[in-house]
Amino acid sequence: MATEPTPTGADRPLPAEDLARLRLAVARLHRQLVQASTRLDLTFAQLSALARIEEHGPVRLVDLAAREGVAPPSMNRTLGPLHADGLIAKEPDPRDRRSAWITLTEHGRTTIAQIRAKRSQLLADRMARLSAEQTATLLAALPVLELLAEEPPDGG
Repeated sequence: MATEPTPTGADRPLPAEDLARLRLAVARLHRQLVQASTRLDLTFAQLSALARIEEHGPVRLVDLAAREGVAPPSMNRTLGPLHADGLIAKEPDPRDRRSAWITLTEHGRTTIAQIRAKRSQLLADRMARLSAEQTATLLAALPVLELLAEEPPDGG
């Protein structure tokens, strides 16, 4: 199998096999983290919306949709079950009756905290298998992983 070099930011080729290994490792770990809290029956879109509301709320639906990169009708469908389950509240905007402010309820905050705790526990359990040197290497890589996870301003 031929290795097709991929340019990196430093103009050093990165073998396709290394890219595939990184992608697969991140994808598998993500799947396992998601599965650690699937009993809550929330979709990825719903969990993402809850986290954004927690981070930026109170927020209008149109602004939340823009932050999530979806159309307002899609966001409305995502939020419907969250509202019905008491995870979010909608308060009418006194300055614009067509709009509402969306906030997390206490139940929503508790739910997010439970999800994070379960996922953090899974990660802590996995990291407990690492040697001290491996743990140090992973922690040293955190700034690089965070940089990779950032969304560029142009969305690319």
